[in-house]
Amino acid sequence: MPSTTSSKVSRWDQHGREHIVRVQKAGVQRSLTCDTCGWRKGAQFLPWLKAEEHLADAHQATVDPTRDRAD
Repeated sequence: MPSTTSSKVSRWDQHGREHIVRVQKAGVQRSLTCDTCGWRKGAQFLPWLKAEEHLADAHQATVDPTRDRAD
């Protein structure tokens, strides 16, 4: 049985609400699940990019919390 690891992609919308897509890895396959709307998708390649695209398209959540906004 392959070990399972997980991570998440967080983005904020223009109203300050956080939206999260969780990325779970089992072997080479990754599954994406949105905490906000329940959207699910399997992804073998570029799962974080697919998570970012979902957040931008479905929730207009594009603000990356890891980026320094004081530039």
